[in-house]
Amino acid sequence: MKKMQIILRAGIVFVAAAWLSAAPPAVNATKAGMDPERLSRIPLRMKSFVEKGTIAGAVTLVQRHGSLASLETVGYQDLETKKPMRPDTIFQIMSMTKPITAAGVMILMEEGKLALSDRVAKHLPEFQGMWMVDSKDGDKTRSLKRPSRPITIRDLLTHTSGMYGGLLLPPHGDMKNFMSKTLAEVVAIGSQQPLDFEPGTQWQYSNIGIAALGRIIEVLGDQPYEKFLESRIFQPLGMKDTYIFPPAEKFERIATAYTLTDGKLKVMGEDTLGGGDLKYRKGAKYPLPEGGLYSTAQDLAAFYQMMLSGGTYGGKRLLSRPTVDVMTALHTGDLQAGHSSGMGYGLAWAVTREPMGTLTLPLTSIGTYGHGGAFGTHGWVDPKKDLLGVFLVQRPGATDERNAFMSLAGSSILD
Repeated sequence: MKKMQIILRAGIVFVAAAWLSAAPPAVNATKAGMDPERLSRIPLRMKSFVEKGTIAGAVTLVQRHGSLASLETVGYQDLETKKPMRPDTIFQIMSMTKPITAAGVMILMEEGKLALSDRVAKHLPEFQGMWMVDSKDGDKTRSLKRPSRPITIRDLLTHTSGMYGGLLLPPHGDMKNFMSKTLAEVVAIGSQQPLDFEPGTQWQYSNIGIAALGRIIEVLGDQPYEKFLESRIFQPLGMKDTYIFPPAEKFERIATAYTLTDGKLKVMGEDTLGGGDLKYRKGAKYPLPEGGLYSTAQDLAAFYQMMLSGGTYGGKRLLSRPTVDVMTALHTGDLQAGHSSGMGYGLAWAVTREPMGTLTLPLTSIGTYGHGGAFGTHGWVDPKKDLLGVFLVQRPGATDERNAFMSLAGSSILD
């Protein structure tokens, strides 16, 4: 019996070691209709940024026609230890979480548990009787009035609710205190903040609005927000390295986050999500539906491919094609929406609406949708080119690096 136990343990260790050292998936640029020589320029350009000292490292992925065309790693996961970046390095993807939260809402819609036109107060009673700012005199005084209509789930998804636009609710508290609250507590506080404008009349990026969607998922899904995402999205799509609260055994694969200060990379401080205990969410309760996910390039590619394939991935259907079409349609019309020119918004997706947007996000098509994150990450789906891309770094404001990658990916298309 003892000998058998030793053999079994050895077998387990061998399997675990094989899994950890497993080769990345096969790359086939030709099958993807892309130029291998041009794609080979991606790691060279990313390496130049590492050598310049603007990023510690990067993982980039390009996929087209459902085939992996490029998966590259450069630089370091951690500068101090010189730990090299790996294809399965885990990143804090921050606001790239938002479309995934939206997918959870759409799953509940398809089950008949909500309608996008529902008043938020129908599912979260604390939103009943909200106020709106009517006028204000700087920071001294302000008058309030009732909005002409209640905010809806669609307003939250399109960032047109008028809800507060920052991450921390006023008055600003420290990040550890904020993350020690439950989702129900944070959303309840947010529900008592007055709206900044009439719902549906303007666009204002609202983190607390997405947090409210996460709370709706909890209430109607009858389980914690993070458990719903795990069982209804991550497991069906095989996203084995995507978490709200990462397990301790995967801490060593989480990339270190940096800021670029006076031309030098510095590790993020303990008062941020990227530093100290919060890097691993130690002591945290708040799941941060607006920006709490950790993920890898390949996991994100699975989610984006599901969207690009009309709601299916690996033979499993997560969403219907009509639902994907609704999510990625332009919902903000002529409103000045998005963080850059030429962009608009779908349901938690930034959508390229006019030619200027194809310059802001280099060599993308009108109708391309995607989302970025506060630590420099970005992902996009270009239906016209049948292409998706994932750009992962851990440094806020890595726009030049992102744009270089997108340009190189777009210019590699052959057909």
